[in-house]
Amino acid sequence: MRFSFLCKGVIVAALVVLFDRLFADSFSGARIGAFAGTWLIGLALGRRDIRRTKPAWIALAVAALFAASLFDDPGPLAWALFWCALSAAALLPKAAGFDDAWHWGARLAIHAMAGVGKPFADLRRLGRRRTGKRASLRTIMALLGLPLVGGALFLALFAAANPLIAQTLAAIRLPSIWQVLLWAFVTVCVWPSLRPPAAVMRLAIRLPDPEPALPGTSLPSVLIALALFNAIFAVQNGLDITFLWSGGALPGGMTQTEYVHRGAYPLIGTALIAGVMALAMLRPGSASARHPWARRLVTWWVVQNLVLVASSALRTIDYINGSMLTAWRIAALAWMALVALGLMLILWRILRGRTARWLINWNALAAGIVLAVCSFVDLGALAASWNVRRQAPAAIDLCYLGQVGDGALLPLLKLENNPMDGITRDRVRYVRNQIFTDLSARQNSWAEWTPRGARRLAKATAMLGHNPARPLAVNGPRWRSCDGSIEHPGAPTQP
Repeated sequence: MRFSFLCKGVIVAALVVLFDRLFADSFSGARIGAFAGTWLIGLALGRRDIRRTKPAWIALAVAALFAASLFDDPGPLAWALFWCALSAAALLPKAAGFDDAWHWGARLAIHAMAGVGKPFADLRRLGRRRTGKRASLRTIMALLGLPLVGGALFLALFAAANPLIAQTLAAIRLPSIWQVLLWAFVTVCVWPSLRPPAAVMRLAIRLPDPEPALPGTSLPSVLIALALFNAIFAVQNGLDITFLWSGGALPGGMTQTEYVHRGAYPLIGTALIAGVMALAMLRPGSASARHPWARRLVTWWVVQNLVLVASSALRTIDYINGSMLTAWRIAALAWMALVALGLMLILWRILRGRTARWLINWNALAAGIVLAVCSFVDLGALAASWNVRRQAPAAIDLCYLGQVGDGALLPLLKLENNPMDGITRDRVRYVRNQIFTDLSARQNSWAEWTPRGARRLAKATAMLGHNPARPLAVNGPRWRSCDGSIEHPGAPTQP
């Protein structure tokens, strides 16, 4: 037991030293994936119970997949998914396998919160074992006071008597407070994976089944509510079908753009609330769940909610066609697809009498697949490519493409070869040159280098050739704005 504890301490210390060496300046580049992979190896070496648990190996394989994503092109989503998979691997030997997403979500949340105090609790337990009594600050001071004070006294005396010792002590540079805090932070993050808190399993197992409940859900109340909700939703969907889907003339001078650009996200929120209410009104075993008219009305209500989600997606697509596509709008469409799938699963659960755990498991699986795909796909690059293909060069928001970064480099190179006026070409060339220069500088630094960035740079260099065209030189007092346009002092503001 002592040897196992010591080995885990050595692994954590090695990871802290590695973190300090890798991220002395910033937390970026492929080194994030390298650290994640090393952490994964350290977990497998330090935990014998993980090596003996087959489900834990599955979680380790998933964590290795996200570590590869972090190495290729690091991002917060890939890091969050890596941590979830690694924490699941750490907890699986103490759990009954992959039971359900509800309890596993709770375990991961408790593991993240309780793990903060785990290193300090283990230090106190270690001190108690050493001293035979409860370890307090006074006990620790009594234990370490004489060695520290005496050692410091003799070192000072020897330094005064021996210049070699004095020079050696003078060359020692104590870590800064920031370094100490950073080491403590890494220790707090890594140590709970090697020694998970026991409270994780105890608290998670006490969670009740996730059955939503609402007051006043008697059978007459549910029937009246479903009839009313269906009528209200029918009015909204009827208006969308008339004016949004069919393109009918809007009354009162309202424009189609004003109608389309309003309400996509509130409608999604409405559908989510409706789904939870449907689950609460037709809980398994209730009189409403067995009543044929209640089941018919809730089926029609869920179908109306699906139409509502489709209208929200159409509003977003129309907004994209009228302006541009962004990474967040791609994420919004993916979220709407998940909401639609969740509504269909809710309906299947009600009609087939499935459990709440079944519903959560399938929703969690769908969300996990979408998030995993998004961690490997550069949504900004997808949005930039779409905008370049679909929009006129003069209408493209070059400021947004500049914010996308190196993901927009290859689309900008394709855009530069399209027919356009000279001023627009110069603006495109300026934004492309800024991104290319920034990417080249980052790929020339080992700390910022990534495989995906290297592939993009190599392809961009081949497309540019040996003598790439450069934007016009701009000297003061003129300057370039984010979209590459040349600004003059005192020039009138563009509307």
